[in-house]
Amino acid sequence: MFIQTEATPNPATLKFIPGRDVLPGDTLDLRSPDEAAESPLARRLFQIANVTGVFYGADFIAVTKDDGDWQQLKPAILGAIMEHYMSGEPLIQGGMEVSGGEEFFDEADAPTVATIKELIDTRVRPAVATDGGDIVFQGYRDGIVFLHMRGACAGCPSSTATLKHGIENLLRHFIPDVQEVRPV
Repeated sequence: MFIQTEATPNPATLKFIPGRDVLPGDTLDLRSPDEAAESPLARRLFQIANVTGVFYGADFIAVTKDDGDWQQLKPAILGAIMEHYMSGEPLIQGGMEVSGGEEFFDEADAPTVATIKELIDTRVRPAVATDGGDIVFQGYRDGIVFLHMRGACAGCPSSTATLKHGIENLLRHFIPDVQEVRPV
């Protein structure tokens, strides 16, 4: 098994591409060993010193660290990923919830929200997935769009610029009612 690695805009996150599906059609952001209880791979990864986050994308795993050098951490992470795939264990066991939290918006804004979601799903999410992250709609109120940043996007030094200059400008261009975009 050959696992590729790619840098992300967040220097604390590295993207691992195992060459097979990881979590097709969804994403999952785990930020602690407790959250990883029902994911055998995430449990293995959190046992590695300095690992502080595991994010599953459709075909990649993004791992976030707090300290340590990637050159020292990478072999242990690659070993844990390889061991998981060779074990045949599922990525997620039990009834672990994969999707994000509850969305909030006024029912009168449903057409606007549908357009926001479509733009995020078709233009934003594919771009941030290449960087090892995900951005998910969380809510809309009084012209403000609330987005949940996950994976490499959470805590990335360039995430504010991505939100304000990229996503906000895109949404305001297509939806004049949008005034601002904020992270949740």
